Amino acid sequence: MPEAAPAPRASAGLLQLIWLASPALPVGGFSYSEGLEAGVEYRGVATESIASDWICDQLHLSLARSDLPVLAQGVVAARAGDAARLRTLDDWVRRSRESSELRLQTEQMGRSLADWLRNLHPADAGLLAGWQPTYPVAFAVAAARTDAAPVDICSAFAFGWAETMVQTALKSVPLGQSAGQRILGRLADAIPLAVKRAMALPDDERQALSPMLAILSARHETQYSRLFRS
Repeated sequence: MPEAAPAPRASAGLLQLIWLASPALPVGGFSYSEGLEAGVEYRGVATESIASDWICDQLHLSLARSDLPVLAQGVVAARAGDAARLRTLDDWVRRSRESSELRLQTEQMGRSLADWLRNLHPADAGLLAGWQPTYPVAFAVAAARTDAAPVDICSAFAFGWAETMVQTALKSVPLGQSAGQRILGRLADAIPLAVKRAMALPDDERQALSPMLAILSARHETQYSRLFRS
């Protein structure tokens, strides 16, 4: 009898990305809505269709023009050991946040992810010595230690963000689980194009201009009843 072929094994890089992108990672992402909760309160995000359009627009108009290109460039910098470039990207993220809540979110999640990396993989956290990164920069450093391609790293980051946003919609709109899966399916189809555009974006074309989202985020700071921190 011929010997059976060995079973294929998942790459370590893939498993590391799944781990990093999981909403279960203790960085606090579940506690933020990124303005969606204010959209429910003030802009009538009250149905599956509206929530789906809202999150997809946010993917293309915000995430794909800011955090995803920073992440792609950050992975390259981290693998080259270029701490100065990482600090430059980090400074841009801080300046681009249009409300206090959005800035506090990226700082808190970045700090938590950096602490996670220092605790579990101290040898790979040297580039963060002496400073606390924002979330996309921290994710870039954590993901750079894997053998995953930048396009896969960006895709994992975007899908983790999508899962968190859908869970936010389920709680705040509110929606049922089936509606959430339909929205997540739409986002999964949209993410490859968003990542492709993000990876081709040069420094001088990055932007985080989302005026209505910024206004809603600022209004959320004084919203009477809130489930989320942003």
